[in-house]
Amino acid sequence: MANLTDATSLKQFEELLKNNSKSLTVVHFLAPWAPQCSQMNDVMAELAKEHKHTMFVKLEAEAVPEVSEKYEITSVPTFLFFKGGEKIDRLDGAHAPELTNKVQRLGSSGGGAAGVGDVPKEDLNERLKKLINAAPCMLFMKGSPQEPRCGFSRQIIQILKDHNVQYSSFDILSDEEVRQGLKVFSNWPTYPQVYAKGDLIGGLDIMKELVESGELENTFPKTVSLENRLKSLINKSPVMLFMKGNKETAKCGFSRQILEIMNSSGVEYNTFDILEDEEVRQGLKTYSNWPTFPQLYVKGDLIGGLDIVKELKENGELVSVLKGEN
Repeated sequence: MANLTDATSLKQFEELLKNNSKSLTVVHFLAPWAPQCSQMNDVMAELAKEHKHTMFVKLEAEAVPEVSEKYEITSVPTFLFFKGGEKIDRLDGAHAPELTNKVQRLGSSGGGAAGVGDVPKEDLNERLKKLINAAPCMLFMKGSPQEPRCGFSRQIIQILKDHNVQYSSFDILSDEEVRQGLKVFSNWPTYPQVYAKGDLIGGLDIMKELVESGELENTFPKTVSLENRLKSLINKSPVMLFMKGNKETAKCGFSRQILEIMNSSGVEYNTFDILEDEEVRQGLKTYSNWPTFPQLYVKGDLIGGLDIVKELKENGELVSVLKGEN
């Protein structure tokens, strides 16, 4: 497929951006051992068929470190979007609906084929159906759980957090088509909006009523206490490292580097492979407000990632921190 290719070197990557500077280029930073990357490659292949004027590039993150380091790629899959040789957007994680949305939105704003942005109403309804069913509980809000952009969204996030509701979210400020379309689709004119198993529950007032009546748990029957599970995991041993892979086999360069530092410290520690549990992988980002891995915890407290650990080693403070003396 002419608009789906691989970049195996910095030179090839730069040439692809240069040759496709007048239209959208989507770059998938991947790892061959990660199943979620393989899944997103399939999604990209389908998108390439639909969007002939968009260039889709696959790049193995650890094989071309010059590019990965330049754009601060710390996890896979990560997608970067380029126009005119400049990065214009980014998507971290295996989120097929959001990837599709960004390709449609960014590809339609100049440089693409005429009419690419004119999505038929039927197609929009299909997109909305997929979005509201993307997780057992979906929150459509202004901003993100880490950075809500309105008071109502902030309040509803607090309610979900207080009741240990596991949920996914969609930032309606990032997509005007979804923002306006969902109002009509669900016949609900305001945001935030909460959905359970694809059905609209309502907005902030409805959620408050459910809390007051004690019906919230019944409304979300699969409300697993992810927060309690995460607390248990980070306190499983005095020093816990959440990484890609395990002590024997690190599955990314960052995890490999932090293992070398930890092993040289002489302090006992345990690891958890986030690639084996997507719920923990995504949940821990929100719980600790730290978006990347690896993550190091001492006595249940987040120390940080590779950069922090490197600083502690250079300052001669690592061992005392690992032993809980600081």
